[in-house]
Amino acid sequence: MAKLTKSQAKHHAAAVDLLRKDRLTDDQREFVLRNWREDANHVNGTAGAFFTPLDLALDFTIEVNGRRIIDLCAGIGCLALACHWRNGWNEPPREIVCIEKNPDYVAVGRKLLPEAQWICADIFELPFLAADLGRFDIAISNPPFGAVRRAGRNGPRYRGNAFEYHVIDLAADVADAGTFIIPQSSAPFRYSGRPCFERREEPGYLDFKKATGITLQHNCGMDCNVHKDGWRGVSPTVEIVLADFTNGRKD
Repeated sequence: MAKLTKSQAKHHAAAVDLLRKDRLTDDQREFVLRNWREDANHVNGTAGAFFTPLDLALDFTIEVNGRRIIDLCAGIGCLALACHWRNGWNEPPREIVCIEKNPDYVAVGRKLLPEAQWICADIFELPFLAADLGRFDIAISNPPFGAVRRAGRNGPRYRGNAFEYHVIDLAADVADAGTFIIPQSSAPFRYSGRPCFERREEPGYLDFKKATGITLQHNCGMDCNVHKDGWRGVSPTVEIVLADFTNGRKD
């Protein structure tokens, strides 16, 4: 658990008070997203759980299309709520399903985004949930990064150590496309924080692509480092990657 400053503790307490309300306004939801501290009661480094900065989440939605969305490793729902807010004018509400294994996060998420279906489950249970959930237009996620403990569980095809690749592999079996936040070292390109775009495929990514048949693509040109100071406890350099699961995936 992190030691919060007096200001952080004060704002976190105010967010906790808001969560006692039956219904939150959009302004109150934004306040909670910006001030509820996931590190106040949890050692996030152990699980690799670091919530997406809200402004990065809002940029992220530019690359999210479709009516049925599944958010994997949803946390308290920052990405999902940003997608809900980004819904087109006069369009029907998007159908959003959020999968998160931490019950404390799910409780907050249900208050922030009651419009979504929240499922408290480990991400590796997704194959068993898929029959009831149906097919999604797109999967989204800011998953835990790196060699996070996963009790020997793997994606359907990938067997490596990078947790983010397991999540993408699982997503490929439930959605037609995907948009993900992953470490720059796991992406097949370098753009964020760089003077220009550079295509670079590291051995870990090549192993993932060979095992799954999934090719990750670059986004429309978002420099995620603009929001680097918005993370809590870490300052990762990340990229937003896209995947078309209807083309090339191995069965």
